[in-house]
Amino acid sequence: MTVSRDDVPALQTALGALRLRVVDRAASASVARRVVYAGVASYAALFILAAVVHYEVFLTARPDLGHMVQAIWTTLHGHFLETTTLTGRQMSRLGVHVDPFLVLLVPFYWLWSSPLLLVVVQAVAVASGALPVYWLARKHLDSDRAGAHFAFAYLLYPATQFNAFTITSSFHSVAIAVPLILFAIWFLDEDRLLPFALVALLAATTKEEIPLAVGCLGIWYAVRKGRRLVGAGIFGIGLAVTLVDFLVIIPHFSPSGINPFVGRYQDVGTTPGGILHTLFSDPIAFVHAVATGHKVLYLVLLLVPFLGLWLLEPLLFLGAVPDLAINLLSSKSDQTSIPFHWTAGIIPFVVAASVFGAARFKRNALRVSLYAMCGAASVAIFSPIYFLKGDIGKLNSPMHAVKAHALDLIPPGVPVSASNQLGGHLSERRYIYSFPYVRGARWIIVDPNDETYGDTAGYRRVIREYESNRQWQTVYSSHGVTVLRKQGDASP
Repeated sequence: MTVSRDDVPALQTALGALRLRVVDRAASASVARRVVYAGVASYAALFILAAVVHYEVFLTARPDLGHMVQAIWTTLHGHFLETTTLTGRQMSRLGVHVDPFLVLLVPFYWLWSSPLLLVVVQAVAVASGALPVYWLARKHLDSDRAGAHFAFAYLLYPATQFNAFTITSSFHSVAIAVPLILFAIWFLDEDRLLPFALVALLAATTKEEIPLAVGCLGIWYAVRKGRRLVGAGIFGIGLAVTLVDFLVIIPHFSPSGINPFVGRYQDVGTTPGGILHTLFSDPIAFVHAVATGHKVLYLVLLLVPFLGLWLLEPLLFLGAVPDLAINLLSSKSDQTSIPFHWTAGIIPFVVAASVFGAARFKRNALRVSLYAMCGAASVAIFSPIYFLKGDIGKLNSPMHAVKAHALDLIPPGVPVSASNQLGGHLSERRYIYSFPYVRGARWIIVDPNDETYGDTAGYRRVIREYESNRQWQTVYSSHGVTVLRKQGDASP
């Protein structure tokens, strides 16, 4: 084939147009990347601010931040993951949740000994989950802009927001599983098994059911990539670790010898064996346990924002089933409330499966990804950031100064009994009791206006009893906040 001189201008024009399209696409990709990375950084900064202010105005209750701070502090001081229960009993945290991930934070806590370390790590980690979402969507939808849409859909998603800054618990190690699982999905999709194994292992250390959730990725991988042996191995290991966590580790370290949460599942059989028996003998019990208005609303807020796209990649969504079952079968309403950390094992599978579901409409990638972002944005007002303005207003209040001064009076390391929200600031010690449990405490610090107590009248009555008890000396009292020291205590 020869090209005549008359064809040269036309060929040059075509090459020029192609070059312009390539340049335009590269420029568009560069803009999308910068927007996503800037969005992730801004998101992390905003949620760090919200979490820090919430803590500084004494609205962070002792569960769960205080429990985890204490577990890290005691590990640092030679008592591996030891905590004080709400009833004042010393035990290993492994008797409640299998989250040895906390041990990895010990060196960092040595460098910065502050509970704020944990809330900062959580906000940054959850925000970083937008990156593998962006990479997955960019790859499978063949569009950087579509990738950016899904990245922001992930960030706007209420469940994500309440894991970046959990107003109910402030920090929970399982929230770190959200980005780790998303990175695991990305590495597995890229056939990068070594980095997958590393992040999957880290995710498995954040809570007892997470190994099974990660293991479900093996089923998806076996079918999608055709690597059945590897996929079966991933699933088998994940299932085995979760069974060991539930059936061996938690009962071994639990003071009662059983999982402390079994009472939440009495309606469906309590134990794993009992639940399996109920499934066959009385399946209607499961319907009654799940079919409530509260749980339906939970599912709507959790699943509808991504417009059902996750249904188109059911094997990937399968990883959300362990946590969905744990939450929906529980009689504890917290587990089916978006503001709690219980959604952490569900988020990555909903989002990633939605990306792959959207890839079925690749010709309309921009439109579908935009709809997904709008779906998440439509409920994004359900957000912990809503509390930021009110929290900032409390920073310079007289009550803030009173609480800060009262906490400064408590000597470091001494056994103390504290009301719930003040106790969140005193967990860096081996013994901390949640008032009205006093046990071996030498100091008491209480706020009668702590809203986390259900029986307010009974709570305040016990405070008055200790104030009138001659064995206790009132060291400080202002605006109701009271600090008591046991008579004869030698600490300053």
